[in-house]
Amino acid sequence: MIKKIAVIGTGVIGSGWIIRFLAHNKKVIAYDKDIRLKKKIIEEIKRTWPYVRKLFNKKKLKLKNFKYVTSIQEALKEADFVQECAPENYKLKTKLMEIIGKYSKPNVIISSSSSGLLPSRIYSKCKNPSRTIIAHPFNPVYMLPGVELVPGKKTKKNFLNKANKFYKSVSMNPIVLKKELPGYLSDRLQEALWREALHIVNEGYASTKDLDRAIEDGPGMRWSLMGTFLTFHLAGGNAGMKHMLEQFGPALKLPWTKLKAPKLSKKLSNRVISGTRRQAKGKSVAKISKIRDEYLLYLQKMRKKYENKIRK
Repeated sequence: MIKKIAVIGTGVIGSGWIIRFLAHNKKVIAYDKDIRLKKKIIEEIKRTWPYVRKLFNKKKLKLKNFKYVTSIQEALKEADFVQECAPENYKLKTKLMEIIGKYSKPNVIISSSSSGLLPSRIYSKCKNPSRTIIAHPFNPVYMLPGVELVPGKKTKKNFLNKANKFYKSVSMNPIVLKKELPGYLSDRLQEALWREALHIVNEGYASTKDLDRAIEDGPGMRWSLMGTFLTFHLAGGNAGMKHMLEQFGPALKLPWTKLKAPKLSKKLSNRVISGTRRQAKGKSVAKISKIRDEYLLYLQKMRKKYENKIRK
């Protein structure tokens, strides 16, 4: 049974994992080089606890289960599971995985929070790569249940199954990919949307606010309950997807999308930055995060009432 987890890297994703694991009574040993980060993590744990407590029906925060160390060997020596959260960089992660493989216990699962890198590459120098996987979560990790599990070419099924079971035990809904794929699933979909949005802003058709509203007041509301395929299935009327493809299939040949990313010029960057700054209306990132967390708490409570009617 997995009781003690080493979280390697304590940025936004790392701290999110820490909070989720603590909420499920796991002991967490967090590693980062800077001891000053410990205070920030504890502040984040306390800030998010009111939402986490309600989401998972927890009564008390057990900070005694949290330990912060600046030695990676100390973090790994007793860990039953490793959750790596370093920046997205092949060279950095490959070196880090070599170290983690060296100092972790032989059959402990090593799971990377990468959002698009291939596991076979980042684990190429890791000892016993059969126990390695990708577990790509969504921000904020302490609130959102989705996690994409991506096996590498050398990952053994028993370790993948064990990881799947573990993430379910911390109230997550794993999506297991059949094989490794750059960008995985959701980021490939989000990247396509992001590229189109940048083109539209770059060419002056709409503001960042207009584009966000186009999602927020339209497909985004549907997507919180059902994804693209089931949404389009309903668009086909009683005949479902069959009619939808017959009716709208020819539109795939129309030049509506570009997909190839535009050059991120200074002009485009300024438009995006100034646009989102206006949207924030003077509110800090912390303030908007608080509003988001309150909304996600409410949404998930309501969503549970309906998702089982569709999924089961």
